Amino acid sequence: MSTAPTRFTVAEIANRFGLEVRGDPSLVISGVGTLAAAQPDQISFLANARYRSQLATSTAGAVVVRKGETATGSGSAPTWLVAADPYVAFARIAALFDRGSAPSPGVHPSAIIAATARIADSASIGPFCVIEERAIVEDGAELGAHCHIGPDCRVGAQSRLYPRATLVTRVCLGKRVLVHSGAVLGADGFGLAFDSDHWIKVPQLGGVRIGDDCEIGANTTIDRGALEDTVLEEDVRLDNQIQVAHNVMIGAHTAIAGCAAIAGSTRIGRNCLIGGGAGIIGHLTIADRVTITAMSLVTHSIREAGEYSSGTPIQESRLWRRNAARFKHLDELARNVADNKKGHRND
Repeated sequence: MSTAPTRFTVAEIANRFGLEVRGDPSLVISGVGTLAAAQPDQISFLANARYRSQLATSTAGAVVVRKGETATGSGSAPTWLVAADPYVAFARIAALFDRGSAPSPGVHPSAIIAATARIADSASIGPFCVIEERAIVEDGAELGAHCHIGPDCRVGAQSRLYPRATLVTRVCLGKRVLVHSGAVLGADGFGLAFDSDHWIKVPQLGGVRIGDDCEIGANTTIDRGALEDTVLEEDVRLDNQIQVAHNVMIGAHTAIAGCAAIAGSTRIGRNCLIGGGAGIIGHLTIADRVTITAMSLVTHSIREAGEYSSGTPIQESRLWRRNAARFKHLDELARNVADNKKGHRND
Protein backbone atom coordinates (compact mmCIF):
# COMPACT_ATOMS: atom_id res chain seq x y z
CA MET A 1 0.00 0.00 0.00
CA SER A 2 1.39 3.41 -0.97
CA THR A 3 2.18 5.89 1.80
CA ALA A 4 2.66 8.88 -0.52
CA PRO A 5 0.97 12.03 0.83
CA THR A 6 -2.34 13.11 -0.68
CA ARG A 7 -2.17 16.37 -2.63
CA PHE A 8 -4.75 18.43 -4.50
CA THR A 9 -4.66 21.82 -6.13
CA VAL A 10 -7.17 24.42 -5.02
CA ALA A 11 -8.75 24.20 -8.48
CA GLU A 12 -9.21 20.43 -8.12
CA ILE A 13 -10.86 20.86 -4.73
CA ALA A 14 -13.11 23.66 -5.99
CA ASN A 15 -14.21 21.66 -9.04
CA ARG A 16 -14.92 18.55 -6.97
CA PHE A 17 -17.17 20.37 -4.49
CA GLY A 18 -18.56 23.23 -6.58
CA LEU A 19 -16.74 26.05 -4.78
CA GLU A 20 -15.72 29.50 -6.03
CA VAL A 21 -11.99 30.30 -5.92
CA ARG A 22 -10.66 33.70 -4.95
CA GLY A 23 -6.90 33.64 -5.24
CA ASP A 24 -4.42 31.12 -6.62
CA PRO A 25 -6.15 28.04 -8.11
CA SER A 26 -2.80 26.33 -8.70
CA LEU A 27 -1.89 26.29 -4.99
CA VAL A 28 -1.17 22.71 -3.85
CA ILE A 29 -2.90 21.56 -0.65
CA SER A 30 -1.64 18.55 1.29
CA GLY A 31 -3.68 18.70 4.48
CA VAL A 32 -6.17 20.48 6.72
CA GLY A 33 -5.88 22.48 9.92
CA THR A 34 -7.40 25.12 12.17
CA LEU A 35 -7.09 28.81 11.39
CA ALA A 36 -4.66 29.16 14.29
CA ALA A 37 -2.39 26.24 13.38
CA ALA A 38 -2.71 25.52 9.64
CA GLN A 39 0.44 25.71 7.53
CA PRO A 40 0.87 27.29 4.05
CA ASP A 41 0.19 23.93 2.36
CA GLN A 42 -3.00 23.30 4.36
CA ILE A 43 -6.61 24.43 4.09
CA SER A 44 -8.78 25.72 6.95
CA PHE A 45 -12.27 27.18 7.29
CA LEU A 46 -14.17 30.09 8.85
CA ALA A 47 -17.71 29.14 9.84
CA ASN A 48 -18.05 30.94 13.19
CA ALA A 49 -17.77 34.74 13.37
CA ARG A 50 -16.01 34.45 16.74
CA TYR A 51 -12.89 33.22 14.92
CA ARG A 52 -12.86 35.89 12.20
CA SER A 53 -10.04 37.78 13.93
CA GLN A 54 -7.77 34.74 13.39
CA LEU A 55 -7.82 35.36 9.64
CA ALA A 56 -5.40 38.22 10.15
CA THR A 57 -2.67 35.98 11.56
CA SER A 58 -3.50 32.62 9.98
CA THR A 59 -0.78 31.06 7.83
CA ALA A 60 -3.21 28.68 6.12
CA GLY A 61 -2.66 28.49 2.38
CA ALA A 62 -6.40 28.45 1.70
CA VAL A 63 -9.52 29.12 3.76
CA VAL A 64 -13.10 28.07 3.11
CA VAL A 65 -15.38 31.06 3.79
CA ARG A 66 -19.05 31.89 3.49
CA LYS A 67 -20.34 33.84 0.54
CA GLY A 68 -20.22 37.56 1.37
CA GLU A 69 -17.19 37.29 3.68
CA THR A 70 -15.16 40.50 3.35
CA ALA A 71 -12.48 40.25 6.04
CA THR A 72 -8.92 39.96 4.76
CA GLY A 73 -5.79 38.65 6.38
CA SER A 74 -2.47 40.39 6.65
CA GLY A 75 0.80 38.96 5.42
CA SER A 76 0.21 35.97 3.15
CA ALA A 77 -3.51 36.76 2.48
CA PRO A 78 -4.71 33.19 1.82
CA THR A 79 -6.62 31.93 -1.17
CA TRP A 80 -10.33 31.62 -0.41
CA LEU A 81 -12.83 28.98 -1.44
CA VAL A 82 -16.36 30.36 -1.16
CA ALA A 83 -19.12 28.00 0.00
CA ALA A 84 -22.76 28.30 1.02
CA ASP A 85 -21.87 26.44 4.24
CA PRO A 86 -18.11 26.52 5.04
CA TYR A 87 -18.30 23.83 7.71
CA VAL A 88 -20.07 21.34 5.44
CA ALA A 89 -17.63 22.11 2.61
CA PHE A 90 -14.65 21.69 4.95
CA ALA A 91 -15.98 18.34 6.20
CA ARG A 92 -16.08 17.08 2.62
CA ILE A 93 -12.62 18.45 1.85
CA ALA A 94 -11.13 16.97 5.02
CA ALA A 95 -12.34 13.52 3.95
CA LEU A 96 -9.95 13.74 0.98
CA PHE A 97 -7.02 13.69 3.41
CA ASP A 98 -8.25 10.87 5.64
CA ARG A 99 -5.43 8.36 5.31
CA GLY A 100 -7.33 5.50 6.95
CA SER A 101 -6.72 2.32 4.99
CA ALA A 102 -9.24 -0.41 4.28
CA PRO A 103 -8.19 -3.82 5.67
CA SER A 104 -7.79 -6.80 3.42
CA PRO A 105 -10.81 -9.10 3.14
CA GLY A 106 -10.68 -12.31 5.09
CA VAL A 107 -11.02 -13.87 8.51
CA HIS A 108 -8.16 -13.70 11.01
CA PRO A 109 -7.06 -17.19 12.16
CA SER A 110 -7.83 -16.34 15.80
CA ALA A 111 -11.48 -15.46 15.11
CA ILE A 112 -14.18 -17.88 16.27
CA ILE A 113 -17.00 -18.31 13.75
CA ALA A 114 -20.12 -20.40 14.39
CA ALA A 115 -20.97 -23.00 11.78
CA THR A 116 -24.29 -21.34 10.94
CA ALA A 117 -22.85 -17.82 10.64
CA ARG A 118 -22.52 -16.33 7.13
CA ILE A 119 -19.53 -14.13 6.31
CA ALA A 120 -19.25 -12.38 2.94
CA ASP A 121 -15.99 -13.06 1.09
CA SER A 122 -15.28 -9.32 0.94
CA ALA A 123 -15.74 -8.79 4.70
CA SER A 124 -12.79 -8.32 7.06
CA ILE A 125 -12.87 -10.10 10.43
CA GLY A 126 -10.14 -9.00 12.86
CA PRO A 127 -8.21 -10.88 15.54
CA PHE A 128 -10.14 -12.62 18.32
CA CYS A 129 -13.58 -11.74 17.00
CA VAL A 130 -16.46 -14.00 17.97
CA ILE A 131 -19.38 -14.48 15.59
CA GLU A 132 -22.21 -16.60 16.94
CA GLU A 133 -24.98 -18.73 15.49
CA ARG A 134 -26.96 -17.42 12.51
CA ALA A 135 -25.13 -14.10 12.48
CA ILE A 136 -24.55 -12.47 9.08
CA VAL A 137 -21.70 -10.17 8.05
CA GLU A 138 -22.35 -8.60 4.64
CA ASP A 139 -20.13 -7.38 1.79
CA GLY A 140 -17.27 -5.08 2.70
CA ALA A 141 -18.08 -4.98 6.42
CA GLU A 142 -15.15 -4.61 8.81
CA LEU A 143 -14.88 -5.97 12.35
CA GLY A 144 -11.99 -4.73 14.46
CA ALA A 145 -10.20 -6.89 17.00
CA HIS A 146 -12.23 -8.50 19.79
CA CYS A 147 -15.64 -7.61 18.36
CA HIS A 148 -18.48 -9.88 19.46
CA ILE A 149 -21.42 -10.53 17.14
CA GLY A 150 -24.17 -12.40 18.96
CA PRO A 151 -26.79 -14.81 17.65
CA ASP A 152 -29.19 -13.61 14.93
CA CYS A 153 -27.30 -10.35 14.40
CA ARG A 154 -26.63 -8.77 11.01
CA VAL A 155 -23.79 -6.40 10.11
CA GLY A 156 -24.76 -4.49 6.98
CA ALA A 157 -22.62 -3.94 3.91
CA GLN A 158 -19.67 -1.55 4.32
CA SER A 159 -20.39 -1.16 8.03
CA ARG A 160 -17.45 -0.83 10.39
CA LEU A 161 -17.17 -1.96 13.99
CA TYR A 162 -14.17 -0.65 15.88
CA PRO A 163 -12.33 -2.95 18.32
CA ARG A 164 -14.37 -4.39 21.19
CA ALA A 165 -17.78 -3.36 19.89
CA THR A 166 -20.54 -5.77 20.91
CA LEU A 167 -23.81 -6.78 19.28
CA VAL A 168 -25.53 -8.95 21.90
CA THR A 169 -28.50 -10.54 20.14
CA ARG A 170 -31.04 -9.72 17.40
CA VAL A 171 -29.25 -6.56 16.30
CA CYS A 172 -29.57 -5.54 12.66
CA LEU A 173 -27.19 -2.89 11.31
CA GLY A 174 -27.95 -1.19 8.01
CA LYS A 175 -25.37 -0.22 5.41
CA ARG A 176 -22.33 1.95 6.21
CA VAL A 177 -22.97 1.99 9.96
CA LEU A 178 -20.08 2.97 12.25
CA VAL A 179 -19.98 1.47 15.76
CA HIS A 180 -17.14 2.73 17.93
CA SER A 181 -15.18 0.84 20.57
CA GLY A 182 -16.96 -0.25 23.73
CA ALA A 183 -20.45 0.28 22.36
CA VAL A 184 -22.98 -2.39 23.35
CA LEU A 185 -26.05 -2.86 21.17
CA GLY A 186 -28.82 -5.29 22.03
CA ALA A 187 -28.27 -5.82 25.75
CA ASP A 188 -31.30 -6.47 27.97
CA GLY A 189 -33.64 -3.55 28.40
CA PHE A 190 -34.27 -2.52 32.00
CA GLY A 191 -37.60 -4.30 32.30
CA LEU A 192 -38.70 -5.21 35.83
CA ALA A 193 -41.98 -6.00 37.56
CA PHE A 194 -42.29 -5.71 41.37
CA ASP A 195 -44.05 -8.66 42.96
CA SER A 196 -44.89 -7.92 46.62
CA ASP A 197 -41.35 -7.91 47.97
CA HIS A 198 -39.03 -8.60 45.06
CA TRP A 199 -38.33 -7.77 41.42
CA ILE A 200 -39.15 -10.08 38.52
CA LYS A 201 -37.13 -9.60 35.36
CA VAL A 202 -39.25 -9.05 32.25
CA PRO A 203 -37.81 -11.00 29.29
CA GLN A 204 -36.55 -8.72 26.53
CA LEU A 205 -37.72 -10.50 23.40
CA GLY A 206 -37.26 -7.74 20.81
CA GLY A 207 -34.15 -6.58 19.02
CA VAL A 208 -32.39 -3.46 17.76
CA ARG A 209 -32.66 -2.07 14.22
CA ILE A 210 -30.14 0.52 13.05
CA GLY A 211 -30.71 2.32 9.74
CA ASP A 212 -28.20 3.07 7.01
CA ASP A 213 -25.39 5.59 7.62
CA CYS A 214 -25.82 5.76 11.40
CA GLU A 215 -22.92 6.29 13.81
CA ILE A 216 -22.81 4.95 17.39
CA GLY A 217 -20.21 6.52 19.69
CA ALA A 218 -17.78 4.81 22.05
CA ASN A 219 -19.31 3.19 25.14
CA THR A 220 -22.81 4.06 24.03
CA THR A 221 -25.48 1.49 24.89
CA ILE A 222 -28.67 0.71 22.98
CA ASP A 223 -30.93 -1.82 24.70
CA ARG A 224 -33.10 -4.25 22.76
CA GLY A 225 -36.86 -4.01 22.99
CA ALA A 226 -39.10 -5.91 25.35
CA LEU A 227 -41.48 -7.11 22.61
CA GLU A 228 -40.88 -4.83 19.61
CA ASP A 229 -37.51 -3.51 18.45
CA THR A 230 -35.56 -0.46 19.53
CA VAL A 231 -35.16 1.54 16.30
CA LEU A 232 -32.80 4.16 14.90
CA GLU A 233 -33.80 5.38 11.45
CA GLU A 234 -31.22 6.32 8.81
CA ASP A 235 -28.39 8.82 9.44
CA VAL A 236 -28.84 9.05 13.22
CA ARG A 237 -25.64 10.18 14.94
CA LEU A 238 -24.98 9.26 18.57
CA ASP A 239 -22.00 10.61 20.51
CA ASN A 240 -20.09 8.74 23.21
CA GLN A 241 -21.58 7.37 26.45
CA ILE A 242 -25.25 7.72 25.56
CA GLN A 243 -27.96 5.45 27.02
CA VAL A 244 -30.83 4.50 24.71
CA ALA A 245 -33.34 2.35 26.57
CA HIS A 246 -35.61 -0.41 25.27
CA ASN A 247 -38.24 0.34 22.63
CA VAL A 248 -36.98 3.86 21.97
CA MET A 249 -37.45 5.10 18.40
CA ILE A 250 -35.19 7.86 17.00
CA GLY A 251 -36.06 9.53 13.73
CA ALA A 252 -33.76 10.02 10.76
CA HIS A 253 -30.99 12.65 10.79
CA THR A 254 -31.23 13.23 14.55
CA ALA A 255 -27.96 13.90 16.41
CA ILE A 256 -27.47 13.38 20.16
CA ALA A 257 -24.44 14.62 22.12
CA GLY A 258 -22.53 12.72 24.80
CA CYS A 259 -23.94 11.44 28.09
CA ALA A 260 -27.58 11.96 27.14
CA ALA A 261 -30.02 9.39 28.54
CA ILE A 262 -33.30 8.37 26.91
CA ALA A 263 -35.72 6.25 28.92
CA GLY A 264 -37.83 3.45 27.53
CA SER A 265 -40.50 3.74 24.82
CA THR A 266 -39.72 7.37 24.01
CA ARG A 267 -40.33 8.51 20.42
CA ILE A 268 -37.92 11.12 19.09
CA GLY A 269 -38.68 12.76 15.76
CA ARG A 270 -36.57 13.47 12.71
CA ASN A 271 -33.92 16.19 12.42
CA CYS A 272 -33.71 16.70 16.18
CA LEU A 273 -30.66 17.94 18.09
CA ILE A 274 -30.20 16.84 21.71
CA GLY A 275 -27.44 18.40 23.78
CA GLY A 276 -24.96 16.66 26.03
CA GLY A 277 -26.16 15.37 29.38
CA ALA A 278 -29.83 15.83 28.51
CA GLY A 279 -32.33 13.41 30.03
CA ILE A 280 -35.64 12.31 28.56
CA ILE A 281 -38.03 10.29 30.70
CA GLY A 282 -39.94 7.36 29.28
CA HIS A 283 -43.06 7.08 27.12
CA LEU A 284 -42.77 10.62 25.70
CA THR A 285 -43.06 11.90 22.15
CA ILE A 286 -40.66 14.51 20.74
CA ALA A 287 -41.74 16.21 17.52
CA ASP A 288 -39.58 16.60 14.41
CA ARG A 289 -37.00 19.43 14.36
CA VAL A 290 -36.77 19.89 18.10
CA THR A 291 -33.56 21.15 19.72
CA ILE A 292 -33.01 20.29 23.39
CA THR A 293 -30.13 22.18 24.96
CA ALA A 294 -27.44 20.58 27.11
CA MET A 295 -28.30 19.27 30.59
CA SER A 296 -32.04 19.74 30.05
CA LEU A 297 -34.53 17.32 31.65
CA VAL A 298 -37.53 16.54 29.45
CA THR A 299 -40.49 15.48 31.60
CA HIS A 300 -43.36 15.87 29.13
CA SER A 301 -43.94 15.36 25.42
CA ILE A 302 -42.93 18.12 22.99
CA ARG A 303 -45.48 18.48 20.21
CA GLU A 304 -44.07 21.43 18.23
CA ALA A 305 -40.70 22.12 16.59
CA GLY A 306 -38.42 24.61 18.33
CA GLU A 307 -35.67 24.97 20.92
CA TYR A 308 -36.30 23.86 24.50
CA SER A 309 -34.23 24.24 27.68
CA SER A 310 -34.41 23.53 31.39
CA GLY A 311 -32.07 23.85 34.35
CA THR A 312 -30.10 26.94 35.27
CA PRO A 313 -26.78 28.20 33.86
CA ILE A 314 -23.72 28.19 36.10
CA GLN A 315 -23.33 31.04 38.58
CA GLU A 316 -20.89 32.06 41.28
CA SER A 317 -21.58 29.68 44.17
CA ARG A 318 -22.78 32.21 46.75
CA LEU A 319 -25.24 33.71 44.26
CA TRP A 320 -26.45 30.23 43.26
CA ARG A 321 -27.08 29.29 46.91
CA ARG A 322 -29.10 32.45 47.51
CA ASN A 323 -31.18 31.83 44.40
CA ALA A 324 -31.68 28.17 45.34
CA ALA A 325 -32.97 29.22 48.76
CA ARG A 326 -35.35 31.70 47.16
CA PHE A 327 -36.60 29.07 44.75
CA LYS A 328 -38.08 27.17 47.69
CA HIS A 329 -40.40 30.13 48.29
CA LEU A 330 -41.42 30.55 44.65
CA ASP A 331 -44.83 28.92 45.11
CA GLU A 332 -45.54 31.05 48.17
CA LEU A 333 -44.54 34.18 46.25
CA ALA A 334 -46.76 33.27 43.30
CA ARG A 335 -49.74 32.72 45.61
CA ASN A 336 -49.16 36.07 47.31
CA VAL A 337 -49.00 37.85 43.95
CA ALA A 338 -52.22 36.13 42.84
CA ASP A 339 -53.96 37.10 46.10
CA ASN A 340 -52.83 40.70 45.72
CA LYS A 341 -54.18 40.85 42.17
CA LYS A 342 -57.47 39.39 43.35
CA GLY A 343 -57.65 41.98 46.12
CA HIS A 344 -57.07 44.84 43.67
CA ARG A 345 -59.87 43.56 41.43
CA ASN A 346 -62.27 43.40 44.39
CA ASP A 347 -61.39 46.98 45.28
